Amino acid sequence: MPEGRAIDCLFPLLLQEWKSSWVQATNSAGELKCQVEASWGEGYADGDALIAAMDAAGVETVLATDLLAWSYKRQTRFAVDMTSQIAELTRRYPGRIYGLADYDPFNIRASLKKLEHDVTVNQFKGVYVHVYGYDIGLDHRKMYPLYAKCEELGIPCSMQTGHVLEAMPSEHGRPMQLDRIACDFPDLVMIGTHTGYPWVDEMLAVAGKWPNVYVNISAWLPKYFGPSLLRFMRGRSTHRKVIFGTNGLDWARYLEEFDRLEIPEERARAILLDTPRRVHGLAPR
Repeated sequence: MPEGRAIDCLFPLLLQEWKSSWVQATNSAGELKCQVEASWGEGYADGDALIAAMDAAGVETVLATDLLAWSYKRQTRFAVDMTSQIAELTRRYPGRIYGLADYDPFNIRASLKKLEHDVTVNQFKGVYVHVYGYDIGLDHRKMYPLYAKCEELGIPCSMQTGHVLEAMPSEHGRPMQLDRIACDFPDLVMIGTHTGYPWVDEMLAVAGKWPNVYVNISAWLPKYFGPSLLRFMRGRSTHRKVIFGTNGLDWARYLEEFDRLEIPEERARAILLDTPRRVHGLAPR
């Protein structure tokens, strides 16, 4: 496979099966329809359709989230578990699709056992956590076993930061919590996603302070990036702390808007390709 232009480090596995289950959950009584759903389209029929879309957009690899979003209202999982589907796609399309494992802070022992299997057997390249529905913060004691396991396995932990668009309390996504976690886990690589909005400056401050903390620019099209984030992305050293991700936004549109930011070519490549490879341990093409 020729080298692509970008590696999407936060991609919900938008197969039709998962998309349908997510929409059904967020449109249930007492929930709040996620505004991002409108940008996802109908979902991909199968792996071949997903790979074709990646090729058309110049996306080399996606890290697909096995998203364990927990309903604050109904206290149940939102969408179907896609572990086996991600593992099968990884085997079928080598180097193109990898997984990001989930974590359930209400079932710590079983969750850590599953995580280790996903990493050592299914080739998952990290973890993605979404804590809002559990009504706990990222620095809550129930999260610390996960961080210890990620540090032990040498894998990065991505976590949604900023506000949440579902019917859940957003305060648990304050990026400054990563500062405390970094104090306790100096060898854990952490990635705050969704730019940390509306606490973008908090996210940038923590990423600028700690060598093991990064910011993923997922979930917001580049035209919405504020001045502080743009300065960070263009900075001589800080651009190396930024990682590309979409959260399912259209790749072609996203990359077209990214080009309009006029980030120097070498720094743009670092954000889109080189830093994602390094942080997630992906072999170069």
